[in-house]
Parts: sequence; structure tokens; C-alpha cells
Amino acid sequence: MTLTVNGESVSITATTLAELLAALDYEGNWLATAVNGELVHREDRAEHELADGDRIEILSPKQGG
Repeated sequence: MTLTVNGESVSITATTLAELLAALDYEGNWLATAVNGELVHREDRAEHELADGDRIEILSPKQGG
């Protein structure tokens, strides 16, 4: 399926948000995620099914100043 992740088109076989994060090497409890503009909490990512064309935003804290 084709998804838009942080503004970039990505073709991937992941079917849940948790699988997508693992496939893209996002780790940690500090991530904020949204699908089609709706916040998805960490505990809901494994059950959150993705659909072709979904827009996913993944935000992680940056270090430095």
C-alpha cells in the first residue's frame, strides 16, 4: 500500500501503525503519532489498521539547542 509519512510517499506492506513504526525504525515511547489528522495513542498503535492513502505524521523529540 502507499502511505504519506511526514509528507513523503512510502510504499510498504505494514498493516498497522505499530508495524509501520517498526519498519521505518522508529523506536521509543517519546513518539507522537497521528493518522489522517487524528492522534493515535501509543497503546492503540498495534490495533490501528492502516489503509491505502492514509497520511501519517510521526513526531519525535530532537536533541540539541
